[in-house]
Amino acid sequence: MSLLDLFRFFLLAAIWGASFLFMRIASPEFGPVPLILVRVGVALLCLVPFILKAEIRTSIRAHAGTLLFVGIINSALPFCLLAFATLRLEAGSTSLLNATTPLFAAVIGFAWLRLPLNRFQVFGLLMGILGVVMLTWGNISFKPGAPGWAILAALGASCSYGLSVHITRRRLLDVPARVFVGGGLIAATLVLIPISLPFWPLTLPSPGAWACALALAVFSTAFAYLLFFQLIASIGATSTAAVTFVIPVFATFWGALFLDEELNPQVLAGMAVILAGTAFTTASSMGKNRKNFPRREEYSKGIKNKD
Repeated sequence: MSLLDLFRFFLLAAIWGASFLFMRIASPEFGPVPLILVRVGVALLCLVPFILKAEIRTSIRAHAGTLLFVGIINSALPFCLLAFATLRLEAGSTSLLNATTPLFAAVIGFAWLRLPLNRFQVFGLLMGILGVVMLTWGNISFKPGAPGWAILAALGASCSYGLSVHITRRRLLDVPARVFVGGGLIAATLVLIPISLPFWPLTLPSPGAWACALALAVFSTAFAYLLFFQLIASIGATSTAAVTFVIPVFATFWGALFLDEELNPQVLAGMAVILAGTAFTTASSMGKNRKNFPRREEYSKGIKNKD
């Protein structure tokens, strides 16, 4: 990996880690759903120049149904769930729960597509579950003001991301990145407009909240997507996927630096176990010189066995 790619890698982790900070600040004033409408809508406007070509527009129309579904489960739904989670959870804790996405992807692949799990993946899944228990121990309460629903929302976002991995792999494998990103953001924006209007805040959010909302859209979404696909093109999907392990570190650091979030032993222990479990699950499924998703033949085999 070149120095430029290394810089891009850590820049992407820092930007995506900052997204949890931005949501933590802006979500109480905007509300989760209106905030995410700003996020996806402004990000879409930023990326319009990249999707104006006729072939990109044609491809978006050709895959409109799948892109609508992926836009919901890969953007609209998980973004809203994470924004809701940050109303009660610290930025670092939310990012750690979101780091369980590869664990959910492995479970969904096994349960739905009959993709096999080796012993290292099973061990990683058990470690991930243990890490979540350690991180949330003593906080699972659904009383008013308690974080129970926020924890479930963050895990629900991870599950949604995990499902989108397989839908994307099955339906959009050969679709250009600009089609996937542009179509997904169009779908998410269209879905969220009617949903968010009834929840739009009656009091105008503060300049600080607006700054965080726009930073979330411009940097943590539009620019981050461009950077993400640049890295895939340069160092490959497997190496780029390792950013999953660095994002919570940055999110925890930003939260501690700007919001005085506490770095207690429970958070640090949960972080270590969750990330270790994710590493076991992800690395063992990649294999040497493989992409971080199963091959198309494995999906076909799994679907045939399921039928």
